[in-house]
Amino acid sequence: MVGRRTLDIATEMGGMTLMAGAILRRLFPPRVDGAELMRNLYNVGVKSFPIILVTGVFVGAIMVIQAGLYVEKYEATGFIGWGAGFATLREVSPIMIALMFNGRVGAKNTAEIGTMKVTEQVDALRTLAIDPVSYLIMPRFIAMVVMMTLLVVVGDATALIGGAFTSQFLLGVDVQLFFRSFVDLIHLEDFLLGVYKAITFGIAVGVVSCHFGITVTGGAVGVGRAVNDSVVASAIWIFVLNYVVTTLII
Repeated sequence: MVGRRTLDIATEMGGMTLMAGAILRRLFPPRVDGAELMRNLYNVGVKSFPIILVTGVFVGAIMVIQAGLYVEKYEATGFIGWGAGFATLREVSPIMIALMFNGRVGAKNTAEIGTMKVTEQVDALRTLAIDPVSYLIMPRFIAMVVMMTLLVVVGDATALIGGAFTSQFLLGVDVQLFFRSFVDLIHLEDFLLGVYKAITFGIAVGVVSCHFGITVTGGAVGVGRAVNDSVVASAIWIFVLNYVVTTLII
């Protein structure tokens, strides 16, 4: 049983590597259907804004509440903006938004491609001499990387706004003081670290969700299984890459 599971994991790792290679080969020069790319940018990004805005606001609020326990204890309210912003920009916001993105966009992407696979639409594209990777996967992959990055930036902004108002109403810390400590003590590198993570998370979710979608077998049951495996694998990659990027940049 253990040996079979290990073999399955190795097979999926190999498949994800092949998918990453197929995407990389088509990036230089880029071979992407423009209309399909725009449609995916809208579906992946614009439709994700509401949930990202809500996530960002409450992430910022929670970070202020957690930091507030200590700044009040040590009478360091002047550092509340720095404490909440530092953790939000570098760690909490990218990870939380990536996990939400994975659950909404990654799962949907796997289900859509998987459904096309089991209904033989992918085979029909090949019959018409249309490359499925260039037509189906590349627009989705590029849209996920671009929009993951943009959504993390938006999430950072809403988290800071949520944190500032939480500090005002719950801790009595003026909004101006919150942002003053944030501007004075937070560096550009802190923001860029979150952006770098967003890019790598977008790549991971894109590669993994496309791989599990295009390799679906077994009809509707297989699609459901692929969606589950895709979400789990992407979440694992998010945490692994978070550690790797943090270690390499710090």
